[in-house]
Amino acid sequence: MTAVAERAAAQPVGQDGSAAIRSTGLTKRFPGGQIAVDAVDLVVPRGAIYGFLGPNGSGKTTTIRMLLGLVSATSGSHELFGEPMPRAAGAVLPRVGALVEGPAFHPYLNGRDNLLRLDAGDLTVPGRSSRARVNSALERVGLAAAAGKRYRKYSLGMRQRLGLAAALLRPRDLLVLDEPTNGLDPQGTREVRHLLREASSEGATVFVSSHLLSEIEQICTDVGVMSHGRLVFQGSLPELRAAAGVRVRVETSQPQVAAEVLTRLGTGRPELRPDGVVAELGAVPSEKVTAELVAYNVDVRQLVVERPDLEDLFVALTGEGFDVDE
Repeated sequence: MTAVAERAAAQPVGQDGSAAIRSTGLTKRFPGGQIAVDAVDLVVPRGAIYGFLGPNGSGKTTTIRMLLGLVSATSGSHELFGEPMPRAAGAVLPRVGALVEGPAFHPYLNGRDNLLRLDAGDLTVPGRSSRARVNSALERVGLAAAAGKRYRKYSLGMRQRLGLAAALLRPRDLLVLDEPTNGLDPQGTREVRHLLREASSEGATVFVSSHLLSEIEQICTDVGVMSHGRLVFQGSLPELRAAAGVRVRVETSQPQVAAEVLTRLGTGRPELRPDGVVAELGAVPSEKVTAELVAYNVDVRQLVVERPDLEDLFVALTGEGFDVDE
């Protein structure tokens, strides 16, 4: 485990019982022994926009499928709104809107009729207002003009929008969305961000998986990071940045002397470079570093305090790269 991962794992998580999603030791082992999800302990606060991040194959979708009861866990347990799943699925799932692994609709029906068919299967809402609900959902995702077009003629982005409309057919307490911006252009991505913020402002908890760091950074209050089936971090974005620490980079022709000064000050172990030295500051003020280097006659060409960006943090946590652009 990397130093960043060790600090991240030590971050506190809410224990006040106010979680929309909570899992304990959630594990999925496939035939042959492959472990897709390994003892995941999720805590998703009510009202949060929770970003579930990880490279492809890290176990995000399998975790989501277990949370929704689409596949059975090998071991462990989980709750939605404090209700044990899958035992309470009949009572809880009507409160949940979901989009998992891309939408699936009848290709010969148009967008509106697909949604009407879905809505008709929901016995918890009045049938007489079905068309109004469907029209409202189509409007929210920008598909009103294409509502009469057959699904098989929809582009990938339009199909994704229809999937979102299905999740938004009625007010939800929880939205679980797996890569909701897949196939969308930049404008569509911005619209989805607006939808998620709107749903959150209306009281819904939003759980959104993604591999796009920029997307998560712009909308999420909390994050969980998956790597090789394990949850290697969860908490707020400020907590994630704090877990990585702040580094000081000193450019000098005397890297060895500078490293000795930093060590005496109590920084992290200095890393020697051809043009100087780098170390984690920890609790050492940067101005003290400057003063001590000058006192020891170290020729400081430049001293820079570096705060890691999200890409650096995720690479440190997972050892893998992420997509950072839309």
